[in-house]
Amino acid sequence: MRSKLQQAGLVFTGLCAGVLISLNFPANADKAALAPLPITELRALANVFNAIKQSYVEPVEDKALITEAISGMLTGLDPHSAYLDEEAFKDLQVSTQGEFGGLGIEVGMEDGFVKVISPIEDTPAFRAGVLAGDLIVKLDDTPVKGMTLAEAVKQMRGKPGTKIVLTIARSGADKPVIVTIKREVIRVRSVKSKLVEPGYGYLRVAQFQEGTAKDLTTHAGRLYEKGALRGLVLDLRNDPGGLLHGAVGVSAAFLPANTLVVSTDGRTPDAKRKYLAQPDDYLRGTRTDYLQDLPAGIKSVPMVVLVNGGSASASEIVAGALQDHKRAVVMGTQTFGKGSVQTILPLSETTAIKLTTARYYTPSGRSIQAKGIEPDIKVEDPRDNGARQRVREADLRGHLENDKDPEAEARAAERRKKAASEDEDENAAAEPFKRIEPASAEDFQFQQALNLLKGLQIIQNKE
Repeated sequence: MRSKLQQAGLVFTGLCAGVLISLNFPANADKAALAPLPITELRALANVFNAIKQSYVEPVEDKALITEAISGMLTGLDPHSAYLDEEAFKDLQVSTQGEFGGLGIEVGMEDGFVKVISPIEDTPAFRAGVLAGDLIVKLDDTPVKGMTLAEAVKQMRGKPGTKIVLTIARSGADKPVIVTIKREVIRVRSVKSKLVEPGYGYLRVAQFQEGTAKDLTTHAGRLYEKGALRGLVLDLRNDPGGLLHGAVGVSAAFLPANTLVVSTDGRTPDAKRKYLAQPDDYLRGTRTDYLQDLPAGIKSVPMVVLVNGGSASASEIVAGALQDHKRAVVMGTQTFGKGSVQTILPLSETTAIKLTTARYYTPSGRSIQAKGIEPDIKVEDPRDNGARQRVREADLRGHLENDKDPEAEARAAERRKKAASEDEDENAAAEPFKRIEPASAEDFQFQQALNLLKGLQIIQNKE
């Protein structure tokens, strides 16, 4: 038996080597990283593969074993790298268009459970009261423990109109929260706007999609229909991010042409890039520069950008760019801290891997990773029941460290310790859930942003 396993192991080792070479990763990748192949480790992998094939209690298909091996390699790297099978790859492509099936939550994995990063606005999960920081422990009658993130996401998705029961462990609640949600086709309206008072506008970006910057141009034009604005609030709270070129386009809407928006740095030459407020860096699939239709005043109107712990990735790029260039005052609470770049590398027409290839840096060179954007003016809302237990990038197991701030990890650990202590003290006094309507009279952070803009207007008039 042992000799057969060893012989088969050598054959499988050669097969693995052939597969790695045939994947044909980009030609500009570091050639030194492609060789030599780790023969000893590949042989160990082959021996495990063949032990399973020979001795596991039930037959297992080769494809299933290889898929799980690939998935394990990627999920072991960081919380955002993943293997995309045919269904997951298709879902990713569809979701960037702003329409997909499911519940409407951005999730990650923590200690074997699904943790909610942020519910997406106006979706079934949002309306059902799912909060950032919720820990999903059971899907219908199936425990989440032991599932991969891809498996959990697949089970949460399903035919529109069908229902799923989420059992949630929520900080501050003395017993599990059970929520029944009806699946829908999720159509995320990326941009919303309204004139909150004469001369004061409100722009809300819920998620960065293909058409976000173009939609923002349309909404900005509507805000200026009744005259020039004296102040503008850009709301990025609970925006989980999305497409990079969407973030560059939104930043470019408010910044001078050719201004640095964000830079990336990784190991390969194509991971080292600077993205500017120029059409080549935010247009995709079109030659028409829609930002030319922006009202002229949008480049200079006094601005406040609202952020919180649910503002992640692309949201942080925009907030960091406007903050570094002194274009806007950033107000709210510390953002999520997802400062890493994921590249989709197709393996076939139907499968791909999502691989972390670089880190994001703000125009001044700050790393967003595991730290986030610190607001210029910290404003917490005491009625936001989800704020204290929000999960951040630094809370996710296996997250990348911040290469520009060695103290970031220590501060994150201290924050987690403090939050746990506060939750333990206040469990008995936890208030019932209350969703606050953005830009309403009850929205404390928004009202403070509006007050700041009015104060700036008074000062400007006196000058």
